[in-house]
Amino acid sequence: MSTVRTTEITLASRANAYIALTKPDVSFLVLMTTAAGYYMGAHGAVDWLHLIQTVFATLLIAAGTATLNHYIERDSDRYMRRTASRPLPSGQLQPREALWFGVTLSIAGALDLYFTAGFLACALGVLTCLSYLLAYTPLKKRTVWATAVGAFPGAIPPMIGWAAATGTLDRGAWLLFAILFLWQFPHFYAIAWMYREDYARAGILMLPVVDREGTRTFRQIILTAIALVGVSLLPAVMGLAGVRYFFGALVVSTALVQVCLWAASSRTNVRAKWLMHATVLHIPILLGLMIYDKIPR
Repeated sequence: MSTVRTTEITLASRANAYIALTKPDVSFLVLMTTAAGYYMGAHGAVDWLHLIQTVFATLLIAAGTATLNHYIERDSDRYMRRTASRPLPSGQLQPREALWFGVTLSIAGALDLYFTAGFLACALGVLTCLSYLLAYTPLKKRTVWATAVGAFPGAIPPMIGWAAATGTLDRGAWLLFAILFLWQFPHFYAIAWMYREDYARAGILMLPVVDREGTRTFRQIILTAIALVGVSLLPAVMGLAGVRYFFGALVVSTALVQVCLWAASSRTNVRAKWLMHATVLHIPILLGLMIYDKIPR
């Protein structure tokens, strides 16, 4: 019995390690924004089965990308308290296992997306994967502008959903892209400020690592949050969502600016953590309002 029990524990531990490689929290954001993009792009009644298939395929690519990111950054992760317990630096899995798992997921997701949603959606999924791994990931050790580069692949998932629903990329898709693009700066700079010492030990040039006083970091947080207020209103202005969305977005996005100003006033890790939580609440509320008040096309 003890041998069977030990085997079960080992298998469960390895399964959990493989799941951790996919970064479930990030993958959930991809799932949510892809679904929102599909719903907002759909004309008439939503094909829910097709939406689920599109989200699942996109999720596979996102999980594969996250796994390959773990593989690429396995050495850097050893130097950061936040990441030292990840499956590769902790030795729970071997690098080659993560490599094959990530490649398999990415290829399976791309093929699934191609046959499910078409060439455009597939091309966007592949672009997301490659730009994240080949541009953002290596640039993190070379320039503080890596965050801006990484915001591009981070904002593509709603466009994948839109392309799957419509076969095209029109202004609605680009509006969703712009919202996600701007939102990432307050979110990731808040995280980077909290873990700036970790990033410094790993040689990762996040802006807070070189901006020790936080002046530039929180300036960018505030400016992008203010820009997000204006951009988040555009779906209502351009006829994608209604009046209820307009005023809801105004309240929610203005509240985020207030939290950014509050965090910037003292620049403590505690306030940065509250800001991070505020951004995590902001995007599902905003997208939920948009879906609720979508103007039928």
